[in-house]
Amino acid sequence: MDILKLATEWAKSEVFSTRFFILFGLLFIIASIGFWQLGKTDLARSYIIPTLVAGIMLLTIGIGLFYTNKSRITQFEKAYNENATAFIQSELDRTEKTLKEYDTIVFKAIPLIIIAATLILLFINSTMWRSISITTIAMLIVILLIDGTAHSRIENYHQQLLVSTI
Repeated sequence: MDILKLATEWAKSEVFSTRFFILFGLLFIIASIGFWQLGKTDLARSYIIPTLVAGIMLLTIGIGLFYTNKSRITQFEKAYNENATAFIQSELDRTEKTLKEYDTIVFKAIPLIIIAATLILLFINSTMWRSISITTIAMLIVILLIDGTAHSRIENYHQQLLVSTI
């Protein structure tokens, strides 16, 4: 099994995946502009800022991850050619740390935030809080969808790295 090819394919898959953060970020920003231009009710106008903030956050995440993973593609080849064993160990350490972060942040913290936003939506009857809650839930669902598949990819990549060290 070619570890360099495996690592490069994983990074390319991540680059592709991060484009969805950018796409959804742009969609949230377009929605914000739509609420600004077309919103007639107080509820519709209250979505302007929350959707803009969510869009900017998703764009920032997407662009940051895009460039990080894009640069990894060239770094992988250099690191692997310098010392293949050290490269594999560093990737094992990195993927293990990332998997732990996914378990804590994506699969525990985000669902708790969604629950909190849902409770705010149910018990606070303010147009601004409703729009913040609904936008937060929508943004976090997007993150869960994208990061759920990313988690699966990095878990598979980690397992293949483990197999290659045996």
